[in-house]
Amino acid sequence: MVQRREMGQHVVLSISLPTQVTPVTTAIPPTMNAFVLTGHGGLEALEFHEDWPTPEPADHEVLIKVGACGLNNTDVNTRTGWYSKTVSEATTGAAYDTVGEEDPSWGGAPITFPRIQGADTVGQVVACGSAADQSLLGKRVLVDCWLRDWQDPLNKNNTGYFGSECNGGFAQYTTAHWKNVGAINSALTDAELATFSCSYTTAEGMLERAEVAAGDTVLVTGASGGVGSAAVQLARRRGARVVALASEAKHASVKSLGADAVLPRNPENLAAALQESIGADTVSVVVDIVGGDYFGSVIDVLERGGRYTCSGAIAGPIVELDLRTFYLRDLTFTGSTVIPPTIFTSLIGYIEQNEVKPMLAASYPLAQLHEAQQAFIDKNHTGNIVVVP
Repeated sequence: MVQRREMGQHVVLSISLPTQVTPVTTAIPPTMNAFVLTGHGGLEALEFHEDWPTPEPADHEVLIKVGACGLNNTDVNTRTGWYSKTVSEATTGAAYDTVGEEDPSWGGAPITFPRIQGADTVGQVVACGSAADQSLLGKRVLVDCWLRDWQDPLNKNNTGYFGSECNGGFAQYTTAHWKNVGAINSALTDAELATFSCSYTTAEGMLERAEVAAGDTVLVTGASGGVGSAAVQLARRRGARVVALASEAKHASVKSLGADAVLPRNPENLAAALQESIGADTVSVVVDIVGGDYFGSVIDVLERGGRYTCSGAIAGPIVELDLRTFYLRDLTFTGSTVIPPTIFTSLIGYIEQNEVKPMLAASYPLAQLHEAQQAFIDKNHTGNIVVVP
């Protein structure tokens, strides 16, 4: 049952869970703390509320009491509208003068406001809808960021993103389709677990597309960030040799992830730097999250038949490519965004078997999301930043 009442400028919905929803014994409050995105813009577009209506799970959903939620570039890029083709600049986290109305999100379509963002959600299932898996009740879970048509889960044209096309984890409670969560048994804290879902599934998806295996030499750009640090670990897990590019202040932390060599972020002569560090001036795979002006340099060090895979362009989306390099050297380029559901399932196993480790740079209270997101944008950290309700 839902009751409507006025509180100041806001309408609050008081929720009594219907009989078909199975709750845990702890009381579920009618309202909650939440950070709400009100439109595209700067940090001021994110508003903190202490009286936002607590969501109610639909038949196929579970209600999650959020323990922590990680930050990622999708949150920033969606807030600012950077995904729009009208924007050609690097990601700065600030508002842009012009954002296209038709393509401001990752999927090239508008999203609705208000919207609670936050994809990398970890928490406890505290209620289940009537058609949800009831065994999830009380379980600690990670949320798979990719929303799918579960009748056709491999259909890339029928996908959404948690915290973009539906409300996410920048709140005390959130809902998700029960097939979009994975129960996990781990000694890691909620904050540590909240560093995994988006970054590690993105990185694993890139490595899968590029068919990385033992014997490959993989060059990872932006190796100190969430996706980059995940790619270093996951490429090593596959038996590849890894060369990482990162600012020199972060070399020790990136090296600790298992990188065979760590080079400055943009060496003037990348081939020479590779020769000095690994004894070869080419690599078989480039894993790129950066793009921008250095794009040509990383393409030039790909061996004949090499593979380039990309899932980001934080230094700028517009690049120059000499097509002769592309076709005369038999290169393969892959973009990587939507991943198969098996990658999330595999990640749960990697975590439980301690095959990957979290890179938690900092955690902030949810009420300090502005400060947390600014720290994320400033990129002075290695790994990821999370907020805790």
